[in-house]
Amino acid sequence: MKIWVDADACPKVIKEILYRAVGRTGIHMTLVANQYLTVPPSPLISVIQVPAGFDVADHKIVELCTADDLIITADIPLAALVVAKGACALNPRGELYDAGNIGPILSMRDFMDAMRGGVLDQAAGGPRPFAAAAREKFANALDRYIQRFKV
Repeated sequence: MKIWVDADACPKVIKEILYRAVGRTGIHMTLVANQYLTVPPSPLISVIQVPAGFDVADHKIVELCTADDLIITADIPLAALVVAKGACALNPRGELYDAGNIGPILSMRDFMDAMRGGVLDQAAGGPRPFAAAAREKFANALDRYIQRFKV
């Protein structure tokens, strides 16, 4: 099991939780972004910098992930693609996407996007502020997922 992070839009506080989890568990993590990232020095943490462009980082994550990997992303279409490969996705607010729930979540996202006429969420005020409860929910969901692979 590896952790892949859609790092361009991942909140700093979530990256910090992930860095601690990697150090605690020994699981390898790769952050994929189209910008330069500074990460703590660790043989368990790597960065792939991809060229700028629409969904370039997403395509790289889909290409490289394997079954049972965990992808950290708020991008529901990316989550659907990795779930189709047998992986799971966890959004920064602690919601786990897997084969059992990604279909309805993707359908609702597409429906809401069509209702907005394709207008981005930022036009409607953007996402909710990132609160302590969301950080805690993310950390707990991450720990539960990792526990599945402990021997």
